[in-house]
Amino acid sequence: MTPGGEDGVSTPGVAGPRATRSLFVWGCYLSVLGVALLVAPNLVLTTFLLPATEEVWIRVVGMFVVLLAHFSFSAARTRNVEYMWWSVQGRLAVPFFFAVFVLAGWISAALIPFGLVDLAGASWTLWALRR
Repeated sequence: MTPGGEDGVSTPGVAGPRATRSLFVWGCYLSVLGVALLVAPNLVLTTFLLPATEEVWIRVVGMFVVLLAHFSFSAARTRNVEYMWWSVQGRLAVPFFFAVFVLAGWISAALIPFGLVDLAGASWTLWALRR
């Protein structure tokens, strides 16, 4: 899989190499996080000062994160610019949702760094798409 296509040349309506690279890196991040949530969920939770759990929900979240990684890798490989724009929109929303969750008292502020990672990744992809 070569981010940006084999030749690295941008084609109108097709994502260029910078955008595909950003989504490929995003897929790597999601893969690591998703597998960690599947295999050692309490390590991830307690690292971010969240309560450990024996319930299956956190592994279900890990499964969805791995699936999102697959979608990101697929969009990078095929240079799917539409998916990349959807990804930017969704990732820009994450910090706002997390802030609401914290302000509502539903979760600790330890979740905020994940939202900032989403914001940074979305900003990189947005910058790359606009170049």
